[in-house]
Amino acid sequence: MDRPGTLGFTETMTDQQILVLAATGKTGRRVVSRLRATGTPVRAASRSSDLRFDWTDESTWAPCLTGATGLYLVVPDEPAPFADFIGQAVAAGVRRIVLLSARGIVHYPPNTMYVAEQALRASDVDWTVLQPNWFNQNFDEYFLRDPLLAGELALPVGSTPEPFIDADDIADVAVAALTQDGHAGQTYELSGPRALSFAEATEIIATASGRRIRFTDVSGEQYVAAMTDQGAPPELATYLAGLFDVVRQGHITTVTDDVERVLGREPRTFESYVATAVPAWR
Repeated sequence: MDRPGTLGFTETMTDQQILVLAATGKTGRRVVSRLRATGTPVRAASRSSDLRFDWTDESTWAPCLTGATGLYLVVPDEPAPFADFIGQAVAAGVRRIVLLSARGIVHYPPNTMYVAEQALRASDVDWTVLQPNWFNQNFDEYFLRDPLLAGELALPVGSTPEPFIDADDIADVAVAALTQDGHAGQTYELSGPRALSFAEATEIIATASGRRIRFTDVSGEQYVAAMTDQGAPPELATYLAGLFDVVRQGHITTVTDDVERVLGREPRTFESYVATAVPAWR
């Protein structure tokens, strides 16, 4: 595939107004800030924002979609009427949709991202699907942070490497797909520049933060039991164990060049991410 930005695919959409869902999330807030920095009109929507969007309340859909020509779509964990929403978006004038999914989605337990992908691919709109590996930011902004602070990261992943991807790189690719031509009908598998085991990642974080943190490989059953003992709903613990099993099986270990193909630069290294995230573990 030719690289957008170097071979004539840089023509931007005119009269853009981009709606970003889950605008307070890890990627959503980064997409919003980048669009605003370029002067692109953007509407930031979430359950808690001034512009409220709720998948379970269809009355919130139209006010968010009105006037939007582009959409950054992040799906919820629970089932939602994706086909209905995408149809309403197209009817409202949305011409381009970028969906945040996940790499190796076909190997995951039953999930809403796969359902949303299928609905989007069947729609009459210019679509782009982003399938990233595990986020770097899961270590400092999400559910891996507390175990790291407690001194032990126990996961059912074995020694299988994972090419962690930075949320900043995902946001940059999303903005390119939303504002530049040449990305319609593309599925981008987004990885970092090299694969690390979770044990290696933990060691890098421990060294940089000056904390004693060990990684322990556990079985899926042990992980589910530990999570539920800590108060997590059993269905959530089981689902997470299924996600880790995809890692353990090695379905998503290879490094891809899709970030470089879209942006013309290499993705951020795990070490550079850790250097900026150190305060989160201190």
